Amino acid sequence: MAQNIYDNPDFFSGYSQLPRQVHGLAGAPEWPALRAMFPDVAGLRAIDLGCGFGWVSRWLREHGARDVLGIDLSESMIARARQTTADAAITYRIADIETIELPEASFDFAFSSLTFHYIRDFDRLTRMIHRALTPGSHLVFSIEHPIFMAAEHPHWIEDEDGRKTWPVNRYAIEGERRTDWFAKDVVKYHRKIGTTLGALMRAGFTIEAVDEFAPSAQQIRDNPTLEQELERPMMLLVAARR
Repeated sequence: MAQNIYDNPDFFSGYSQLPRQVHGLAGAPEWPALRAMFPDVAGLRAIDLGCGFGWVSRWLREHGARDVLGIDLSESMIARARQTTADAAITYRIADIETIELPEASFDFAFSSLTFHYIRDFDRLTRMIHRALTPGSHLVFSIEHPIFMAAEHPHWIEDEDGRKTWPVNRYAIEGERRTDWFAKDVVKYHRKIGTTLGALMRAGFTIEAVDEFAPSAQQIRDNPTLEQELERPMMLLVAARR
């Protein structure tokens, strides 16, 4: 079973104050790049894996998806998603993506935002998603970039010139990472880029797009704190076709 840190009251309180949770998709700087990877979702049966507060689930319905299933392990997340959704075609379910089995060919589009790096067995997950999608359909997801999460102690340091830099160590040593983020010992799983893409291809997916997200000049002008994201990639965005 995946770690359910999001139902820790301290974690949930801090997480709920992040700009992407207060402002929704407008507060997620990677959203325009991620959205550009989507197919036309009109008429599709969609699944949002790790749906959180349901921001993307609602976006999918607003843009024509036939119905949407949002899945999250956190009772607190699902409760908030249900409170803020008034659409009978969106269903939210508490479930563990680490172990869930979805019916074969039951969806035409799968999406996940910043969730898969919490999953220990990514090979199993990709095979399960592949079975659950119809031929020709798409999977689009974001994860923390392996460069961002590889280090044993990930935090900004200064180089000899006083410039902020991000440590990259233990990159080839894949597996569990524990960090303190709103709570102690948040468990994630580091995989190299090649490992992530290889799992998708072994499951039968064709990779269509890969983006190591960096903010645009306009995004930095609008939000100067994003400038530090030019120093290292924080997120990896992937689009694959079944």
